[in-house]
Amino acid sequence: MKICVLGLDCAAPEILFHDQRLMNIRRLMRDGIYGRLESVIPPITVPAWMCMATSQDPGSLGVYGFRNRLDHSYAGLGVADSGSIDQPAIWDALARVGKKAIIVGVPPNYPPRRVNGISVGCFLTPDPRRSDFTRPAAIAHKLNKLVGGYPVDVKGFRTDKKDWLKSEIFEMSRKQWQAVRWLMSEHEWDYLQFVDMGLDRMHHGFWDCFDKSHPQYAAGNPHEDAIPEYYRRLDEQIGGVLALLPAGTAVLVASDHGAQRLEGGFAVNEWLAREGLLALRHYPSQVTPFAELDIDWRRTKAWSEGGYYARVFLNVAGREPQGTVPAADYESFRDELKARLEALTDQAGLPLGTQVFKPEQIYRQVRNVAPDLIAHFGGLRWRSIGGIGYARFHVQENDTGPDACNHAQFGAFILAAPGLPLSGEYTGARLLDMAPTLLDLAGYGIPREMQGRSLLAGEKKAG
Repeated sequence: MKICVLGLDCAAPEILFHDQRLMNIRRLMRDGIYGRLESVIPPITVPAWMCMATSQDPGSLGVYGFRNRLDHSYAGLGVADSGSIDQPAIWDALARVGKKAIIVGVPPNYPPRRVNGISVGCFLTPDPRRSDFTRPAAIAHKLNKLVGGYPVDVKGFRTDKKDWLKSEIFEMSRKQWQAVRWLMSEHEWDYLQFVDMGLDRMHHGFWDCFDKSHPQYAAGNPHEDAIPEYYRRLDEQIGGVLALLPAGTAVLVASDHGAQRLEGGFAVNEWLAREGLLALRHYPSQVTPFAELDIDWRRTKAWSEGGYYARVFLNVAGREPQGTVPAADYESFRDELKARLEALTDQAGLPLGTQVFKPEQIYRQVRNVAPDLIAHFGGLRWRSIGGIGYARFHVQENDTGPDACNHAQFGAFILAAPGLPLSGEYTGARLLDMAPTLLDLAGYGIPREMQGRSLLAGEKKAG
């Protein structure tokens, strides 16, 4: 049985499952099972897609986001790439029995990872015109010639130039899906996976134009239909792929996380400084990125990094170069800080609803240098702002440019295949369950290192 995985980065179940115009999605839902898909913590593109492919949590992969602490120095964070993931993926399990794979844009995939087949780089590729973004390398020339320059992302997608942004995303998507159809038609494969990043870019750029509950929503705005229009375009592209699939192929449509309105940003380092936990030699006269702050590490107990979620690090004596938190007090101090973060309020003094996690309590193992605490401000309705100079905690400014959307813990999945003993809506599916389910469905063994379970063992949850 061939396996085709169509990844829709950031796909929101409340749109995917309820827009009746998505005819190909409706057909897959009728033919199989579907439901909300619980992502990992944090629900971030990197490492979520590889958590799905390996069926291992972020701690076991040792990758906690796009950027990760490389050691216990104060040198900042390193950017994850394909070499950051050393655990075997589903396509590696299939390669052991001689099966070929085509993977396109599955993050992180730069440099393009080695597979038994064809590997095409993801949005982390610096410049596909100057970088080797495929394995074999000759495929790059063919893709560029086929589509007139293969795009890996829309650079500068955090912008107020909405007309330009929409045009660029739609054009990128058109070219990528054309390339996928060519690859699957002209090359041998048993497993194919493609991730469409355009949907994520549409959500970040246009969610405030679409979601009536968004604080920046304006009725009658010219881009109110941009997101639904993109879903309809995706549905057409999915239909084009389905038409090329041989009979008997298992099809999974899935997202790595969901989407929700971004209500604002919480200036976490501003708060830590005000609480006396982050010491500055000089408070900046203007908003300043964390990396450019003049920090007095000998008086600092904790600091954080900005992003969709907050990575909070403790300055521990004997671990960090100038640690101040005694090792014996580590757990009590961490518990205290966790409680203080969870008690944060919004501008009106109401509970923000922040979730704070200890890595060792949510991961099977903790590899490399994990954050001491992981914080989802307002259940990820508030972004973590790492800079200082705002003179307040709750901000509307974004330290990386305009952004209307943040990630949500639940994405979506639809699975259709001949002989699938399940039908209808399925509850309780997790991102880590997808790879074991596909292997089980196709009649392959499930590697022992995979942490998820096959959904075929839980038939009672569908109906």
